[in-house]
Amino acid sequence: MNPVIQRVTERVIERSARTRAAYLEHIRAAAAEKAGKPMRTQLGCANLAHGFAACSPAEKLALRGDVKPGIAIVSSYNDMLSAHQPYETYPATLKAAVAEAGGVAQFAGGVPAMCDGITQGRAGMELSLFSRDVIAMSTAVALAHDMFDGMLLLGVCDKIVPGMLIGALRFGHLPALFVPAGPMPSGLPNKVKGRTRQLFAEGRIGREEMLEAESKSYHSPGTCTFYGTANSNQVLVEVMGLHLPGATFVNPGTELREALTREAGRRIVELSRGDAPIGEVVDEKAIVNAVVALLATGGSTNHTMHLVAIAAAAGIELTWDDFAALSEVVPLLTRMYPNGQADVNHFQAAGGMAVLIGELLDAGLLHGDVLTTSGRGLDAYREEPGLKEGELLWSARTAGSEDLDVLRPAAEPFMHHGGLNMLNGNLGCAVTKTSAVKPEHLVIEAPAKVFEDQADLLAAFAAGELDEDFVAVIRFQGPCANGMPELHKLTPALGALLDRGRRVAIVTDGRMSGASGKVPAAIHVSPEAAAGGPLARVRDGDLIRLDAEAGTLAVLAEDFEDREPVPAPARPWSGTGRELFEALRRTAGPAERGAGVFGTFGVAGEVA
Repeated sequence: MNPVIQRVTERVIERSARTRAAYLEHIRAAAAEKAGKPMRTQLGCANLAHGFAACSPAEKLALRGDVKPGIAIVSSYNDMLSAHQPYETYPATLKAAVAEAGGVAQFAGGVPAMCDGITQGRAGMELSLFSRDVIAMSTAVALAHDMFDGMLLLGVCDKIVPGMLIGALRFGHLPALFVPAGPMPSGLPNKVKGRTRQLFAEGRIGREEMLEAESKSYHSPGTCTFYGTANSNQVLVEVMGLHLPGATFVNPGTELREALTREAGRRIVELSRGDAPIGEVVDEKAIVNAVVALLATGGSTNHTMHLVAIAAAAGIELTWDDFAALSEVVPLLTRMYPNGQADVNHFQAAGGMAVLIGELLDAGLLHGDVLTTSGRGLDAYREEPGLKEGELLWSARTAGSEDLDVLRPAAEPFMHHGGLNMLNGNLGCAVTKTSAVKPEHLVIEAPAKVFEDQADLLAAFAAGELDEDFVAVIRFQGPCANGMPELHKLTPALGALLDRGRRVAIVTDGRMSGASGKVPAAIHVSPEAAAGGPLARVRDGDLIRLDAEAGTLAVLAEDFEDREPVPAPARPWSGTGRELFEALRRTAGPAERGAGVFGTFGVAGEVA
């Protein structure tokens, strides 16, 4: 094991000792309450009758007994979002597979699933981050009936998987399997898509041409194929041992995808006998493994918050300092858009998760001695699923990467450090994504141009007022200010300036999309401006230095520390349902603690 990985893991274990112990005590007490029988046997007769009233006669008979396990299906299905549309048929498939394996599955509940791709630049984006915590609560509601001995979680994108995982961990005595839907086939090449967006931002093509290009990119059921938050979710869940091995990037509508879905139903029945409860699977080593996988793939910056919040739900305290320490020794092994031109289908064809996990294990960068839903530790995830005469089988992959432009061995990485880095300085702490930024753009020193709304920056660009070197400061975009929206809509405009030879960067307490990266950016700046953070003291013309190599972010002004912060601008917090989320906005924690509304398990009143 790499000594830095080992030291960081030990540090996380030591830091989390009290809260993790409280969490484990809680879930083990819940497991003891079951006393080896299905959870529903604890229910009164009227309670249980309500629980199976709508079931078939055979299911009712099974649920009246105390042998067959009950399995919850919790789904993010809707047919507006391509990633979740395939889930329409999953419940029937899973119910049949669970029944064949000796259990009874019930659709326990649905969770909301909104799309950041649709809400970019719209008021709905201000609900996006908070939807994670709503999803966590929705998952808990679905599981709260004491009818279930295991769970199948159907989720893919952005906030959905982290939210489901947070909710599921509150029922950590139960086993859980995530059941992925897979990516859509490749569409318009990413290089063409990115160039078309810049042409549209510059006014050189019209809406019809832009819409046609986007429609060729996002064209069928399945996850979007770029390596954003949705596909980062899938990588991390597999590395944490919560997928079947190799299930992550199999396309929807294929025989192999169908076989893996059926196998998930069979496997959860096996796990319901007491093996691999999710609260034991998601331990300190699994969390460190997830961070390593994020860094090794140059994954979504959103996970610098999501992983912190997920860890907290399991009583584990993960910090941005841990990310920074791990980033120094974890090499970048993949190039997927926006870090390169390939997409996740190309990654899968190059060897996918089996090669990635195998390389990281062999390099001593992942903990292999972890509990997984496979029952065989992380080594099982070196294997690839396939069909032989209709039967699902796994076989060890002996070959390495088949495309070194997409997936590299650990000994010959794209970069010798991770694709993300942490920044510190007199502006606070922040996150930067380095894997998609050209080396000559990793350090910038330029005057600030301060905006308090992304629309103002886009208007200034359209008016031709930004054709110079500058650092765009977009403040009052944190969780307490307006829900911490993604500001990906700024990327085409600022990317166009980069292509003209201008030196530009972004500094914000908001988020950037998991698909962002071309423009150097310091994001998730914490403490946020609305909480009186240093970002509220920046003025137009202040010289700002963003050094992604040294990990620093600073305003170079002698009087900076003495200035009074500018108050947050008055803006409406209503419309598009935003008023319903007022309580979450007022109680959200800082970005480096997960930007959530829940406490770390076992620590009353502490926000993760």
